Amino acid sequence: MTSENQQTDDLTPDELPHHQSLLEGTAWASLGTARGNGGFLSAALPRLLDADPTIQIRAISELEPVCHQNSFYEATLPVALYVAAILAHPATAAVGAGRRADSERDGPVRAALLDWLGSLAYDAYNECLAAAERHFDGDDLDDYPEVRVFLDHRPTFYRAVSAFLGHEDTAVREAAVVAAIPLIEHPALIGHRDELGRRIHRLLATSTNRYNRKRCLDALKNWGYDIAALESPADVAARVRYVRDVWTGGCTEEPPF
Repeated sequence: MTSENQQTDDLTPDELPHHQSLLEGTAWASLGTARGNGGFLSAALPRLLDADPTIQIRAISELEPVCHQNSFYEATLPVALYVAAILAHPATAAVGAGRRADSERDGPVRAALLDWLGSLAYDAYNECLAAAERHFDGDDLDDYPEVRVFLDHRPTFYRAVSAFLGHEDTAVREAAVVAAIPLIEHPALIGHRDELGRRIHRLLATSTNRYNRKRCLDALKNWGYDIAALESPADVAARVRYVRDVWTGGCTEEPPF
């Protein structure tokens, strides 16, 4: 991997520049993505604030080369900072088609942006990184500065995301809770875990969104909570179905239970 661009080297975690400063002050063409340089980003990023929510949602899909196959690139951090910087922009309140296949209804573009940022954060989640280090005999992350610098900026992203933890729109609120889970693993944010845990409990008491429920249940389990009383019949059925599918899908070993 190549070294981080100087423009992101100088950023201090917790500092979130104005989105226009990020757009104009970043040499996008000098940053690597999964499909060459990031020159296309200077045009794609402003479309996230287009007056047409259809164009906004389509612009989110244009960001795929900066997180292709759950990987991080030179352009990943600057793009993520831009997304975080526009979360409160009025244009992101526009309602567009759900980004995920399991979306229950159309929702604010803001929710889709939180989904995107949360998905990226999960790729740098402690549990995922531990699995990667085991897979690569502990050498992978030492040569992966793009992930390391993203991890350092988790407080920055958490500050932007946490502003929406109590949002009046259900889709935005749930997307913020789910996005906050991997970010709060930063040592400086551990003190916020109890409050986030309470919000997770409230989400589980009302939400039927399978993706959001699974993320929340997994987080509580990882934090040492007994989740049995929080699982709905649908949660249990999905978990049983997942285990069954995994162990009937060509696995040659017995299940570890």
